[in-house]
Amino acid sequence: MPRPIHATIHLPALQHNLQRCRQAGGAARVWAVLKANAYGHGIERVYAALRGADGLALLDLSEAERLRALGWRGPILLLEGAFEPRDLELCSRLQLWHVLHRSEQIDWLAAHKTEAPQRVFLKLNSGMNRLGLRPDAFRAAWTRLSRLPQVEEVGLMTHFSDADGLRGGQEGVRHQIDTFVRTTHDLPGERSLCNSAALLRNGLALHLGSGPEVQPLAADWTRPGIALYGSAPDFPQHSAADWGLQATQTLASQLIAVQDVPAGETVGYGSTYSATQAMRIGIVACGYADGYPRHAPGNNAHGGPVLVRGVRTRLVGRVSMDMLAVDLGPVEAHLGPCQPGDEVTLWGRSRCGALLPIDEVAQAAGTLGYELMCALAARVPVSVEPLP
Repeated sequence: MPRPIHATIHLPALQHNLQRCRQAGGAARVWAVLKANAYGHGIERVYAALRGADGLALLDLSEAERLRALGWRGPILLLEGAFEPRDLELCSRLQLWHVLHRSEQIDWLAAHKTEAPQRVFLKLNSGMNRLGLRPDAFRAAWTRLSRLPQVEEVGLMTHFSDADGLRGGQEGVRHQIDTFVRTTHDLPGERSLCNSAALLRNGLALHLGSGPEVQPLAADWTRPGIALYGSAPDFPQHSAADWGLQATQTLASQLIAVQDVPAGETVGYGSTYSATQAMRIGIVACGYADGYPRHAPGNNAHGGPVLVRGVRTRLVGRVSMDMLAVDLGPVEAHLGPCQPGDEVTLWGRSRCGALLPIDEVAQAAGTLGYELMCALAARVPVSVEPLP
């Protein structure tokens, strides 16, 4: 038989999460973000569940080609725009929308020969200081773009640095909204601001400014990413369940051995874990070469969480390339002796319905659910739970 590790992509959960994001944004149209191969889920796998979005957003031209090959005829947005002038040729051929965030991209567009004008979003650096034109250069860029025959329509966009509320809270969002409004309030064009965190935390309460310049969120495009894939953008303040999101990826394996470890003996490379009393451990067919985080803790009483037969337990010892070890004590106390072949859930849903949120696994390892999703290794077989 093949090695027992496998991943499952839950299309009903993806479809549910899309509807949850749409509900949070009211009448706003939704860019479903599929960058990084749909956050590690696979564009071809998730397409059936996310084709209900108004548009699909990503980074790579090759991913845009894959979407067109799947039959998607709606808008596709390149979130980082063109990387060199010849990219615009493919934008024309595939009818892609694209973001302009620096003056050179406008130069390329002005020199681009196309029969059909393109839809673009001009990005404002409202304080994140990553991509975008600063406020003092934004309006001149907009004026130039609006006069180009290569441009059909100019949308307006920015991105929040602290929408998750973990470092800046509502004040951080408000500061950037105010900058956006001061810069763009009298400019025509569709507006796109909300990533997952801003959408779920602020939702319909988020307006573009105050006083006579208020524009409701319903006029905008939203850009949910991580929320579509069942991870809370502001964990641990809120869990995915708090936001009504469902897990979209399960990583599962089996016990391949059981060991009796006497008190005082150690487990794994580096002997980082010492048994304080006699214990039974299970060896799991999963390691960092499968995408499980090597730095997940296994050297104390609060090791990274794992489900065995649906019961929560913990890692013991260091994660190795192909294996990891878990404490079987809590499992056997509830269900009796464990044996090779027993189900292990690294994150997601167990067969009995128990859930281990990917955010909890990521937090224990000092990272984010985003990274675990995207790090799933190519050697892990993937199956898809179909739509009803």
